[in-house]
Amino acid sequence: MTTIFIIISAVAGGVLGIVGVQLVQRNQSQSRMKKSEQQAKRIIKKAHQESDRIKKDKMLQAKEKFIELKAEHEKVIFNREKKVNEVEKRLREKENNLNKELARNKNANDRLEQKANNMDQRIQNLDRKRSELEKAQKDYQEQLEVVSGLSAEEAKKQLVESLQDAARTDAMSFIQKSIEEAKLSAEQEAKKIIINTIQRIGTEEAVENCVSVFNIDSDDVKGRIIGREGRNIRAIEAATGVEIIVDDTPEAIILSCFDSVRREIARLSLHRLVTDGRIHPARIEEVVRKTTKQIENEIAEVGKRTVIDLGIHGLSPELIKMVGRMKYRSSYGQNLLQHSREVAKLCGVMASELGINPKLAKRAGLLHDIGKVPEEETEVPHAILGMQWAEKHGEKPEVCNAIGAHHDEIEMTSLLSPIVQVCDAISGARPGARRQVLDSYIQRLKDLEKIAYDFNGVNKAYAIQAGRELRVIVESEKVSDNQAAELSFEISQKIQTDMTYPGQVRVTVIRETRAVNVAK
Repeated sequence: MTTIFIIISAVAGGVLGIVGVQLVQRNQSQSRMKKSEQQAKRIIKKAHQESDRIKKDKMLQAKEKFIELKAEHEKVIFNREKKVNEVEKRLREKENNLNKELARNKNANDRLEQKANNMDQRIQNLDRKRSELEKAQKDYQEQLEVVSGLSAEEAKKQLVESLQDAARTDAMSFIQKSIEEAKLSAEQEAKKIIINTIQRIGTEEAVENCVSVFNIDSDDVKGRIIGREGRNIRAIEAATGVEIIVDDTPEAIILSCFDSVRREIARLSLHRLVTDGRIHPARIEEVVRKTTKQIENEIAEVGKRTVIDLGIHGLSPELIKMVGRMKYRSSYGQNLLQHSREVAKLCGVMASELGINPKLAKRAGLLHDIGKVPEEETEVPHAILGMQWAEKHGEKPEVCNAIGAHHDEIEMTSLLSPIVQVCDAISGARPGARRQVLDSYIQRLKDLEKIAYDFNGVNKAYAIQAGRELRVIVESEKVSDNQAAELSFEISQKIQTDMTYPGQVRVTVIRETRAVNVAK
């Protein structure tokens, strides 16, 4: 029993302990809940306070914004009212001015009506006086008819016949005298203008040769230019189309070619090669290419300097290039650029004497021979070709007509045309200006080269040794050795058939095969 009691007591004690623990935990939970409620109330109270504060701030900001917007609105309204007032003020001023103008117009209309009334009265008075005058004239005429015994028609007829005879005699005498005076004065004035123009313009005589001299420091350079077995000199001649004459002339080499551009390219190329010291076929071709490009740039620069010197503006770049090419072209032995500059100055002077635009006259004078420098051969006369180029590049109709009509190939339509024609004749007719022989000689050399280019496989053709030899370079892929011999014979036969020339012409056909590789 004791044991059971003890067990029961232990169980009861355990149960009481558990119940006590639960009571303690419950009390703690209730305590925490109360604290949580109090804390929540404090947070809610604080949130309400914060919301009230934010609300007040927002209300204050809204009021400030409202006040600011109200001020801006009032400012806009004030400015608008100010502008409206200004507009109304201007309208009132315009209304006042309009009223004044209407009043002035009314006064002017009143005065005009008064003047019209006065004019009507004057017209009536004039009509009355005219009627009286006609009546008096009729009475006077009747009295004259009674006195003279002639009617008015008969007297008028006799008077007119006598006056016609006298007037015809006086008129013929006056016309004859006027024609003689006009011829005399026109001839004297024309001579005076031409003489003054010639005296005021003087340019040095330009004579184009077919030979240039290349000076060297020593005769040792000649051997380097010739090269082993003559390969260097052959390469230079093939690349430039110029004959290189190396003879006993001390410290000089002769360059022979009718085309001055080729001679200049050859001269500059030789100068570079000699200065550099490296002279071999590959280097020669490279230098000739660079020199050719340099000459092209120089042509453009010469054209620019020419138009600047003459005061000509707005010229097309293509026409400027053509002007530069004239430096390397001769016409009847006269340098074409010098001739064109001379004609431009003469035209400017003569136009000034005649009261015509001198700048336009200079422009026409400078461009009148641009048809002589085509890059390709053409059958069109140089005057017409130059006119077509000028029209293509936007020149004025007066300038184009002056270019095309300076050899009377088209009709002259402006005063510039006869001025350019006369100045061209003055420039070419002065002593020493031209040599007919040189021009025909150059044309013959060009014809020689043209004949060679008509055959297939011809790459380049050069007339050398004053036209006594035609050197033809063919493409090795298209022409064999046997065909080269046949080509030489065919070209010589065509020259013999189609051309007239002194002496003999030797045709040399060159066929060369090259193998070039690059070591990298």
